[in-house]
Amino acid sequence: MQFLLRRIPQLVIVLLGVSAVAFGLVRVTGDPVTLLLGEGATKEAIVEVRAELGLDRPLYVQYARFLGSALRGDFGESLRYRQSALSLFVERLPATLELAAAALLLALAIGLPIGVVAALRPQSIFDGMVRGFALVGQAIPGFYLGLVAIIVFGAQLRLLPTGGRGTLAHLILPAATLAAFQIAVVARFARGSMLEVLGEDFVRTARAKGLPKPRVIVRHALRNALIPVVTITALQVGTLLSGAVVTETVFSWPGVGRLAVQAIYTRDFPVVQVTIMVTAVLFVVINLLTDLVYVMLDPRVRVGE
Repeated sequence: MQFLLRRIPQLVIVLLGVSAVAFGLVRVTGDPVTLLLGEGATKEAIVEVRAELGLDRPLYVQYARFLGSALRGDFGESLRYRQSALSLFVERLPATLELAAAALLLALAIGLPIGVVAALRPQSIFDGMVRGFALVGQAIPGFYLGLVAIIVFGAQLRLLPTGGRGTLAHLILPAATLAAFQIAVVARFARGSMLEVLGEDFVRTARAKGLPKPRVIVRHALRNALIPVVTITALQVGTLLSGAVVTETVFSWPGVGRLAVQAIYTRDFPVVQVTIMVTAVLFVVINLLTDLVYVMLDPRVRVGE
């Protein structure tokens, strides 16, 4: 309870800061009315539409109005689609969650085993390959990897569709592209954590007692090595949601990220603001839950230290 009481005020300040940044940055992009009405619009028409949208008021009044409406769950109406910005976000959210979940499963299914095996065989050829993959996987930009995947598996080999959403085949390329960075991160942390635990006294004691090697690895070493891996994996959920912006754009995946990019191009302020704010809330909640889980998994952790 003390932990929550300390964190909640910090989270409120973070969200207020995000709301101010989201409100300010979208208005730096220009006036959306000129895009709505076109270049041939009269000055009177522009003034009328700006007044209708409330864009003629001082910025501090607009921000106070935006903040008050956001607290009630009202982010306004999309300037492009003429429907609730929040409903648009909710419609696209399942596609983004599907992509992020698939990428996370790939990251755990591949990154965790290869990281553990590499730690069990330090300085081996396999260990060197895993370390090299972790380095390259974190260095390659997502958009570049996505374009290469489209060219190789879509255009040349014609094995998989290169865009859209529908079947499992449509999910493979974008999920693999989004998961590449996460696999490298999980593998690196799993290897490092496992190496550290294998050198601990309790592991050497278990081996000295004559316990079977698989039991020592699974019940003693792996169980303790998973604590930092769980933490970094939970934090990567937020990274997956943000990384989906690039992946969805490259593969024409109809998710929140692609919606946000289109909204930025068309200066659809309400859609951009709801995307940033709801994503920020998801980040905050995930980080809070991660801290709580970490405290429960490791009793050595003390709140406030």
